[in-house]
Parts: sequence; C-alpha cells; structure tokens
Amino acid sequence: MIQQLLTKEIELHVDALIQESGIERPATLKILTEHPAHYEHGDYSTNAAMLLAKIVRKAPLQIAQELQQRIEKSGSVQGLFAKAAAVPPGFLNFYINWDTWSSGHYGAAKELVDERNKSKILIEHTSINPNKAAHVGHLRNSCIGDSLSRMLSQAGYQVEVHNYIDDLGNQLADTVVGILHTQTEETFNRFGDFCWETYAKVNQAYKVQPELVEQRSTVLHALESGHSNLAWMGALVAERIVREQLEEMKQFGIHYDVLVWESSIVRAGFWDSTFGLLTQTDMFHKVTDGKLAGCWVLKNLEEGASTAGESADYQGDKVLVRSNGILTYTAKDIAYHLWKFGVLPNDFVYKKWEDGLWSTASQGRKKSIGQADIVINVIDYRQQYPQEMVKLALEVLGYEQQASQLKHVSYGVVSLSPDTAAGLGIDISDGKTSYAMSGRQGIGIKVADLLDHMERVINAKRSKKAGISSRSIAAAAIRYYLLKYQLQTEVVFDLEHATEITGNTGVYLLYAYTRAKSILDKAKRDARLLRVEAKFDGTYLEDQEYHLLRHIAYWPETLETATKQLAPSILCHYAFELASLFNHFYSVCPVLKGSEERMSHRLWITQTYKDTMHQALEILGMPTPKRL
Repeated sequence: MIQQLLTKEIELHVDALIQESGIERPATLKILTEHPAHYEHGDYSTNAAMLLAKIVRKAPLQIAQELQQRIEKSGSVQGLFAKAAAVPPGFLNFYINWDTWSSGHYGAAKELVDERNKSKILIEHTSINPNKAAHVGHLRNSCIGDSLSRMLSQAGYQVEVHNYIDDLGNQLADTVVGILHTQTEETFNRFGDFCWETYAKVNQAYKVQPELVEQRSTVLHALESGHSNLAWMGALVAERIVREQLEEMKQFGIHYDVLVWESSIVRAGFWDSTFGLLTQTDMFHKVTDGKLAGCWVLKNLEEGASTAGESADYQGDKVLVRSNGILTYTAKDIAYHLWKFGVLPNDFVYKKWEDGLWSTASQGRKKSIGQADIVINVIDYRQQYPQEMVKLALEVLGYEQQASQLKHVSYGVVSLSPDTAAGLGIDISDGKTSYAMSGRQGIGIKVADLLDHMERVINAKRSKKAGISSRSIAAAAIRYYLLKYQLQTEVVFDLEHATEITGNTGVYLLYAYTRAKSILDKAKRDARLLRVEAKFDGTYLEDQEYHLLRHIAYWPETLETATKQLAPSILCHYAFELASLFNHFYSVCPVLKGSEERMSHRLWITQTYKDTMHQALEILGMPTPKRL
C-alpha cells in the first residue's frame, strides 16, 4: 500500500534525524501520513516535522525541508511520487506520479497476507433465539458479521463463521409454553410468524396467569434433559425456526460455516470440563448465604467492581450456575469459548445441514472446526458485561493470550422512528425520538416483511426489469442501509427513509457500478474501438479524472483501516464517495467520444473504477450485476 510504503520511508529518516541529534526517540512519537482534504495539498501529507520541532529544537519548516531532501536523495519511493513539497508551517506533502501508479499494484504486501494466512479467525454472528421470526435488529448483526468475515478473508486470514443457536433458553421455552397454553386462529405464511404472535401472547398471558411461569421452568428443565415429549417439541420448533431464519439470511448473501447448538455444548460435557477447571481457582465458588445462596459465581477481579450502566443483576459477581442447578447463558458461553480457542479436551461431532454448512449434533463425524487464534463476537452493546465475564474467565484460568485475542464487536441496537412506530400501533404520545422493538409485545419490523415491502418499492420505481431481480436489489439496499451507520450508532429505523433509492443508498452504488459495466460492454461492441486498448496516459489527466483516481488509489489502505478497526461503515463511506466521483467523471468526461488516445485513457479509468467498486461491493455483500 502506498501509505504504508510512505510512512515506513518517513520513519527511517525521522529515526536517522533523531539519532544524529544525539537524542533518544520518545516512546510517544507516532508518525502518520494522511489524505489531505484539499487537492492542492497533495495526495498524502505528514506533520512529522512539527512533531519533531521540540525534540530536535529546529523550526518545523526547516525539518520538513530536510526530510524532503533525505527522501529525494534515497529514491526509495521517489518513482511513485511526482514531487514532495515542504510547506509552512511544516507540512510535507506528496504528489502521486500517476503514470507510475497506473503501471503498478499497491495492495497489501505479500508478506503481510502470508503471515495472516497462518492465523485463523472465528467469527460468531447472528445467533438469534430460535423462537420466532427474525427482525431488522437481528439483520443488522448478520450484515455486520458477514461483511467482517468478507473483509478478513480478503485481508488473508483463515475465517470460520459460526451461528450460535440458543435452543435451551427462556425464549424458546416461552414459545413452547405459548403453543401449548394459548390459542391462535389466524392464518400465517410462515411458522416463524405464528411463533412471533404466540411468543407475544404467552408473555401477555404470564401477567394474568402467573401459574404459566412455572410451566416455563418445566419446559426449561425438559429442554436441558433432552429426552421427553417437551424436549422433542422444543427441538422441532427450534429447527423449523432456524431453517426459516437461514433462508432469510441467504437472500441477503449471508452464509455460515457452522451451526453450534447450545444443547450440544451441554451434552458434549463442555461445562463439566469447564466447571472442573474453574473450581481449581480462587475466583469461582459456591455462595452459602444471602440472595445468591446455592449459586456458583465467578468473582470480578476487582472486588465489588461494576460496569457503568449495568443492571443490579451484574454487580461484582456473575452467577454461572443457579441454585436450582440450571446453567446461565454466560456459563455455557465460557465453555464454548474455551472450545473456540481449542483449550478444552472435549469436542463436538457434526452432521451436514446443507451444502457448505455443518451443524453440531448428538451423533456425527469429527471435523477440524474451532481451534482459533482470534475470536470475534458480533453482539450488541447491551452484552458488554457478559462478554467481559467470558474474558475474565479466560484470564482466571491462565489463558491470558486467548483473552487478549477475544474481540467484542459491539454495535447500537435498531429502534423505530416515531412514524414507523405509530404505523405498528405503538402509542407515541410521549414524544420520544425512538421506540424499542419488543418481541414480548410482538412489536418490530420482521426481516421478511421488510424485504417484501422494499421489493414492491423497487418494482414500482423501476422502469426496466431486464437486469437482476427487484428482490436482489431490495436486499442489497437494505443491507447497505444497515451497514452504513457507524457501529456504535443506534439505528432509528424509519420505513420511508430505509426504502429510499437515491442519495447515499445501495441502489445508487449499484447504478454507478452498472453504468461503468455498460460503458465497457458498449466499447467492446463498437467497431470504432476494436483497435483501442485501454491505457492510462497522464498527459490527458483532467481534474475530474484526477479526483476519481486519487480516491481509487486510497482503496487498499481504506480496506486495511476498515479491517483493523472491524468497521464496515468505513467501506460504505468510501464506496459512496467512489460512486459519486465516478458519476461526476462520467457527466463531464465522455468516455466513448474524442480521439482514440483519449478514449483509451478514459476506458482505462472506467475499467479501474469498475474493478475497485466490484471489490467494495463484494466485501459489503452486495451484487455486482451487468445491469439493473
């Protein structure tokens, strides 16, 4: 990458300058190269000279000029830049030599990719309770996780994607209780929609029939034992729901390598092994008195410490085994993570769920799954404390290296705008800016309903339907909408805004991509251009072409930044700007008009743009159609 090469070169000369001054380099000194906001300031810039001014006791501009001379003399990156310029008050600006750039490839260094290929990353995402249809909040998780897996694969890592199925939890138990003890006479297209209604009904029933809550405990025990009529019923409900959820996710280009069922963790003895390890430490013990009497708890490293904003249930100690012997979610999650890192003696067996997808099972075959170097969990910010407890358990057991490689990709939840909430029958008279979705109340935007609605919007606004299906365009548009927000941002979902097709939308990106594809295809059919070979020529470079190429040149380092920060929104921002710059180039610079040399030059730019946008769309999980 250009930025990486340039930063490394500047670092060499900064070190030499400091050494010649007889001064030790400060540990806090960090040299950065940036993309100047104004084109006249070059394509890359560094303020290294200003950082060095107090260290070597020279004027910043003088240091910048000296660095410029050293870099020019070394010649290491000189061919890549047309010039370097030291400017007041001490910036050093670099201008790309576009003829050199156009003839080379400045992606990630091969040695970096080779090193990453030795590391295995396990990503867990989606992990929806298998008790009802998925809603748009679940879809945000899936889109983030899938894009991260694509980014990391592109960066050279071995990536394995897991979907954790909580088939022993309260939510599934509630749905089973609802099926047995509530009545629904409506017609539903899908089982998940029926369960959505049933789950809401049973939670309302609990308020007027407190005895039903005891039925939940009965079902929970049955699910965990796994051998009764109730257990079979729960298993059938969960499997049917998971199949529907997976089919929904496929429509958004989301796929998995492994389904991990919580029941498999229990029945494979993961917790028994984990319990044995934890009891050998001083941080895990059984409480003998108080409200937690009979519970097994994991003590926080700092006695009495608590995470800001945590509920009263998460103060200092974390219950892993309740007094009635039932394991908490966190207990099973700790056991699962010990397995993820390959430090448990136990292992799963697997059966084939469908092509390319395996599932843990009671009987099956061994496979080389898990044993990761890095584990990434995509879970919303409300799960921060349980994630910290999993990391704490790894540290308590002496697995500090593994704990350091456990990453929680936290993100803001999806709520409803007042208009959308009102459309679902929610009382918005309190004037709040957003309203939470609630499965217990049956309030939310289901994924299937949103996709159907967006498909109708696309169909209504689409003049030609010769390209990819309206449903594929709709899925891409929804996916981009959910990815473009920064991770920590709460997405206030507004149905009208989410279905827009102009501006910063997925549809806009697809149109910009297919426009370039159409130009290139037309050129192949044009008899005038049969002898024209797409070739860059810097003598023809106009402002709009330069602006586009400059942004294309930033692609490898933008992808690297997004990968390091685990932030798909960075790629969304980049792709939207890339599409905007191409559309401006297209409107000002006719590609298939003018001299052969000029057409050749602009065809090269168009092809280079198309190739770059193709990569961006694929990593964002969006289609790359020939036409719309």
